[in-house]
Amino acid sequence: MMIKIPFSRIRAARSSAFAVFTGIAFAAAAAVSFSPPFGTWTRLSADPILAPEGDKFESAGTFNPSVVKHDGKFVMLYRAQDQKGTSSLGYATSDDGVHFTRRPEPVLVSAAPYEKGGGVEDPRLQKIGDTYYLTYTGYNNVDGSAANKKDAQLCLATSTDLIHWHRQGVIIPSYRGKWNVKWTKSGAIVPEEINGKYWMYYLADAKGKYQQMGVAYSEDLLHWTEALDHPVMASRAGMFDSEVEEPGPPPVITPQGIFLVYNGADDKLVYSTGWVLFDKTDPTKVLARAEKPVFGPEKQWEKVGQVPNVVFVEGMVRDGNRWLFYYGGADKYVGVATAPAP
Repeated sequence: MMIKIPFSRIRAARSSAFAVFTGIAFAAAAAVSFSPPFGTWTRLSADPILAPEGDKFESAGTFNPSVVKHDGKFVMLYRAQDQKGTSSLGYATSDDGVHFTRRPEPVLVSAAPYEKGGGVEDPRLQKIGDTYYLTYTGYNNVDGSAANKKDAQLCLATSTDLIHWHRQGVIIPSYRGKWNVKWTKSGAIVPEEINGKYWMYYLADAKGKYQQMGVAYSEDLLHWTEALDHPVMASRAGMFDSEVEEPGPPPVITPQGIFLVYNGADDKLVYSTGWVLFDKTDPTKVLARAEKPVFGPEKQWEKVGQVPNVVFVEGMVRDGNRWLFYYGGADKYVGVATAPAP
């Protein structure tokens, strides 16, 4: 999630094509009975587990984290923001998944031309083989391709140790593609090959209705191609995801299909958490979808911050008989919730 206010408040009328597509997606979701692979979410900590500190790279915000298990520890990459609004990726470790120790310096900072000024934002981590694949948003607010000199694009970096990263460049460019008309971001990579390809869900802006979810495929995890000429999942009027459907943590494969936790925003731009199930033989097909959010902003620090009324999940770790969910609160803090696993 990033820079929501300037464009997500635009209220453009839905086109007839979007209305048709929404109806198809909803009908498909209603056709399959499915329960998510976790129970009720509860907060493990009433307070943020990470908050801004110091006067340097994380002085204004620490939020939107991705977390994995690595060498027996929980490792978190999180978006850190300084007082100038430039973002980098901080690094922290934990033995218990709640109490984290931070590295004094970020592991990825603004360096590429597509990261000028705004920096690197909103990480998602997926390990395939011995390599970690980091999808993130490169935000250029200096000489971007838009009239206002700003653009955001979905980017990729790789690593074997989560500290030293090799940039692979922009993988879904802004202002291009089969249906995207503006920015791209939020890549959630499926952990296994399906039909000889890797798959990824991402966010882009469709004409007449911004911030829709798309799907792409790749044969090498580095070069990605859009799978459809329309979003894979459209917004639903009057529901918790009427304005935004943004991928959260990387999906997991279940016996029933590809299970993805996503972040939805309603007409008032309140961000809460939903889920969707895709067909694991056809990742472009929606089988089931949450009718109500499973998690939403309640605490003061989730309601008041740089962007109000936001819980934004980007990290999801299976830890024994429980799931841990890591989220940004009001674009300023990091929180953690848990739910029992079957």
